[in-house]
Amino acid sequence: MNDSPHGTLVVGPSWVGDMVLAQSLFMQLKKDAPGTPIDVLAPAWAAPLTARMPEVCSAITLAVGHGELKLATRFRLGRQLRANQYGRAIVLPNSLKSALVPFWADIPRRTGYRGEWRYGLLNDVRSLDKARLPTTVSRFVALGLAPDQPPPDPLPTPRLRIDETMRLQALSRLNIPKPTKPILVLCPGAEYGPAKRWPADYFGAVARHQYNVGWEVWLFGSAKDEAITAEVQKAAGVPCLDLAGKTQLEDAVDLMSLASAVISNDSGLMHIAAALDRPLVAVYGSSDPGFTPPMSTRARIERLGLSCSPCFKRECPFGHYNCLVELRPERVIAALNQLDIAA
Repeated sequence: MNDSPHGTLVVGPSWVGDMVLAQSLFMQLKKDAPGTPIDVLAPAWAAPLTARMPEVCSAITLAVGHGELKLATRFRLGRQLRANQYGRAIVLPNSLKSALVPFWADIPRRTGYRGEWRYGLLNDVRSLDKARLPTTVSRFVALGLAPDQPPPDPLPTPRLRIDETMRLQALSRLNIPKPTKPILVLCPGAEYGPAKRWPADYFGAVARHQYNVGWEVWLFGSAKDEAITAEVQKAAGVPCLDLAGKTQLEDAVDLMSLASAVISNDSGLMHIAAALDRPLVAVYGSSDPGFTPPMSTRARIERLGLSCSPCFKRECPFGHYNCLVELRPERVIAALNQLDIAA
């Protein structure tokens, strides 16, 4: 239970999807202590997400790259944060380095799971019972509760806040006419690796089908996904608005909120779509929807559940990617047609 009158510092995760899921923790903290401010320490890319989470008071940028130690930078930041006089820190990552700033900030109560020799850096060390806490989001929420307190059922559901003015500005900035047709958003990338990416020509087949029934098709992704979205566009053979590499994260959030439906691999964009309450088909290959499911009642999960999956590998250890290749476009189109799109 959050009983600090001086605020809580949450050290956020390093992946987009996990940062979305962390909102469930923020919501729980606010429910338990409405007047206690929550600050989030995270990489700079996370600020557009936390800005859309009404529970978060401010985002504090950790100016280090993914996996970098940079002890001096962390030490200086910890010393600076002493002035905030936080009563509590919750450290979501399991690494040693993620616990350094709260320690150097002299935050009296520092909570996190046991891992990487963090004794001393953390003084409220929790043992992770994976059977009791099977999902990432339940593990996050549990850190905001007493050690023996079970997470609520159901868990708080992430919900990103959208500002209509910012959404219109994103359309204008990217020279996108205000939509007049239903929009299908496709997210064919997955930074983790190819074992989480449904084939580009399958995405193309779905794009072609929806275009032919009168929808617009928008392709989302980072600059790293440009080659994949180009493949989808080529396979579709119909006009698609390719936004890969053309949007910042805040633009992607605002524009995705316009989607009539989303089809996505298990990725950060999938969790954003769920947190925007968009009708969603989530395609799973090497990962496990029981561990990182989309937090939405409007989502349908499509996976084959082969004997070799989930393997959690970046690349298929057998080289065949059957967990994705054998999941045909017709099945995903059928799932799309079963979504509650009109609601």
